[in-house]
This record gives sequence, structure tokens and C-alpha cells, in this order.
Amino acid sequence: MPSKSKIEWTESTWNPVSGCTKISNGCENCYAERMAKRLQAMGTKGYEDGFKVTLHPDSLEKPLKMKKAQMIFVNSMSDIFHKDIPDEYIMRIFDVMNRAHWHTFQVLTKRPERLAQMASTLKWTDNIWMGVTVESNDYIDRVDYLRNLNIKVKFLSVEPLIDSVDKMDYKGIDWVIVGGESGYGCREIKKEWVLEVKDKCEKENIPFFFKQWGGVNKKKNGRLLDGKIYDGIPNE
Repeated sequence: MPSKSKIEWTESTWNPVSGCTKISNGCENCYAERMAKRLQAMGTKGYEDGFKVTLHPDSLEKPLKMKKAQMIFVNSMSDIFHKDIPDEYIMRIFDVMNRAHWHTFQVLTKRPERLAQMASTLKWTDNIWMGVTVESNDYIDRVDYLRNLNIKVKFLSVEPLIDSVDKMDYKGIDWVIVGGESGYGCREIKKEWVLEVKDKCEKENIPFFFKQWGGVNKKKNGRLLDGKIYDGIPNE
């Protein structure tokens, strides 16, 4: 079964692929890489090659076996649009999501060029939400690949927020998640950067979700922003 998730904005994770390669500054302290190496050291099946891109076809149909409707984050341990994942396999992942219509699938990529390239060949049922990661102004062009696609819910993961995204255009976006980096070596998140995003979302009536301040002690730092929990999410 997909695993119950500790990620605040989802319920479960499903990994028909694991492994990735670093593509931008936000990848520097990748939690999935740390986890994959830990699983490799534990001898976990499927992680013999650590964080090398690995297909897990035996996991493909797992959502179909879950009868209770879940919000499922797809490929928390990889990036579905990584160049080493064959088109045909991506289409198989989408076929499962199309058939498992009772679930809501949240797909996230840092590779929107390939997303845009393949979008017309994929079936975007309303239960598939598509997002891109934007960690600073250096990557706001990723939003341009997403905003005009014919997808019911388009979202941004502004995490880890490592610099201002004050130049970002929110047009066509339905949901925004913000979070600071956590764990060893994590980089600072500034409150002013978070407020820039929150204020823009409120102005444009976009649901805003503040996931965490992060830091070495993520739990202690919590997710209160000016004394309030922000857990906005699109209405399904």
C-alpha cells in the first residue's frame, strides 16, 4: 500500500519510481536522497542502488487496492518527469491515476519542460493535481510551463524557500504551499519571504498552505505564522 505520510499537505505517498539527480539549488539537501541511502543501508528491496533512478513496476497498481479515498503525493522519492523515466512508464502511472478516480493525486516536478512536452499525450482527469517547485526567483520561469495547461488544479510548492520569490506571477495557479528547509545543513527561511507569498495569495484569492519553518528542529519550530495555522487547500 502507499505509505501514510508525515507531509502536512497530503495523506499518503506512492512511489512507482525512486531516485533522482540534482537540478537546482533547492535540491542541495534533498531529504529523498538521505532517505534512499538510509533504505539502501537497511537492505530495503528496491533501494539496492540507493538514489539512482529506479522503476518499481510492482508498486504501480497499489492505489487501485486502496478503497478508502486518499490524497496521495506521487513520487515523493523521485521526480516523475526525470529524463531517465521512459515516456511509456509515465503513461502507465497516469493510467493508474485515471482509473483510481476516488483518490486525489498530487504530482510535483522541478522539470516542467518535460511536463509541457508530454502534457498533450497524458490524460488529465480531475483527480490529478499538478505542481512545480519554485525555491527562489531564479526558478520562477517553471510556473510559465504550468499555468496554461488544461489541468483542474495547478499548484506551486515554494519549498524549500531559500530566497525571495517576489517576482513570481501567480496567474493561473490554484494553490500555493510554502515551507522552510529542515534537517542538517538546512538554509534559513526569512519571514518576509513567507509574507510576500501569503499576501499575494490573499490578494489573488489563492489557497495558501504554510507547511513549516523547518530548521534543524522542525517540530519545535512548528508552522505558526503570526500565531496562526495556514492550511488552505483547493475545494475538490
